[in-house]
Order: sequence, then C-alpha cells, then structure tokens
Amino acid sequence: MAMDTMAVELPDLSTHSPRPIAEETPEEKYERLLRRARSEDLNEISGIGCLYQSGVDRLGRPVVVFIGKWFPIGDIDLDKALLYLIKLLDPIVRGDYVIAYFHTLASSSNHPPFSWLKEVYSVLPYKYKKNLKAFYIVHPTFWTKMMTWWFTTFMAPAIKAKVHSLPGVEYLYSVMARDQLEVPAFVTEYDMTINGLHYFQPDTSGTFEPNFGCDRSKLTRIGQSGTSLPALVFGSANREPRFPRSLSDRPIA
Repeated sequence: MAMDTMAVELPDLSTHSPRPIAEETPEEKYERLLRRARSEDLNEISGIGCLYQSGVDRLGRPVVVFIGKWFPIGDIDLDKALLYLIKLLDPIVRGDYVIAYFHTLASSSNHPPFSWLKEVYSVLPYKYKKNLKAFYIVHPTFWTKMMTWWFTTFMAPAIKAKVHSLPGVEYLYSVMARDQLEVPAFVTEYDMTINGLHYFQPDTSGTFEPNFGCDRSKLTRIGQSGTSLPALVFGSANREPRFPRSLSDRPIA
C-alpha cells in the first residue's frame, strides 16, 4: 500500500485555544479565606493578645481594641494574622462597630508593611467599611499621621471622616464607659506619665455624640493624623483578655 494512502488527517489545533480559567472574584476570595479562618489552627496568633473586643460604646456598638505594641511584625505569620482578623471580626461587622487603636510605645518593629495593609483592605468586603462608625487612635505619632493621611487620601477616602486621633485614653470616655474599656496596664501608666491624672472630664449628656472637650487644639481629625482601618493587632476571640499589672510584666516587642 502506498504511504500517501495511509496518511491520517490531523485536526487543526491552531483554532482550539485553551479555555480560560475564571478569575476569583473578591467575594469568592473572602469566602475562601473565611473558611480557612474557621478551620485552621490560629492559636499562634490568638496567643499574642493584641486584638479583642472590649465591651460596647454608649450606643451599644461593639468596641474592637488593637494594641499596636503587641503586634510583632518580625515574629508573626502575616497570612495567619489576616485569617485571625477575619475570624474575629466577621461576626462583629455584620452590624455597627468601632475600633480603638492604641499606638502607645509602639516602634518600627510593630509597623506592618504598607503592602500588607493594602492587601488586607482589598480583601475585606464592603460591610467592614460601611459598618465601621468610628476609628480612634490613641497616642498617635508621626508615623500614624503620615500613614493615615496617605491611606485615607489615596486608598480609603470613604473612612476619612470616621477617624479621630486622641492624645489620651480619657478622651475615649466621651463615647464609651470606663468599665467597657480594658487595656494593658502599660497604656494607662504611659498615659498618666504624659497627661497626668484626671485630665479630662467627658460630657456624656445628650445624644452621646463624641465630645472631646473644649481644648480642640489637642485633637485632630483624619486629614491631619490617625491610622488606617487595616492596621491590625491580634488576640483571642474566645476568651476575656488578661493583662499584666505593669509594663515590666510583658517582654518588650
């Protein structure tokens, strides 16, 4: 039999391109991370003790506390940190909530990389931004002012008016009762060192809108200082926080 009669006609593969793989939507990515957060062991993150809910404010909204000094960037898995954030906050952000971030005695070793902050902000769905009603930064520094200005100007302008920078802990008592706020002893010790005792008497009458006193020169809004929503810290979502009696009781990060 002649060779040319045995030739087999092959299909033209040039017209058959591979089927494109559908890209993961932001909603699908968040749901995937939420499933991981619920199933993976995050004790390594929860044991740090830096993110927790501490009571409610005067309007009954949950108060999420972040202790910047206890967020050791060099000793933490940031992927797991994001998972723990989602695990803790997902049930809280279904309704209104507020965040109190304490930058007290934090150093460069506690500053998360900006690339990670951008990733966190892009992952968190709209409910996190919409239901956040206030973000308080206590004991701000030049770093928090610059980071917040940049972040809320170019990344998250929608939360700009929600951020307040406060020079002392007692200013928070305008918006939440003292017994609703639990913070480490070193925060109050440092606060007394720089501000003294009973330096502010909150006015809690009327509508419970924030009233930080008459000396407005000590307070700044987000355009001048503050911190971004995803500047995260981590602790236990399942237990009441326990704090040392003094700063010396906990290793310095």
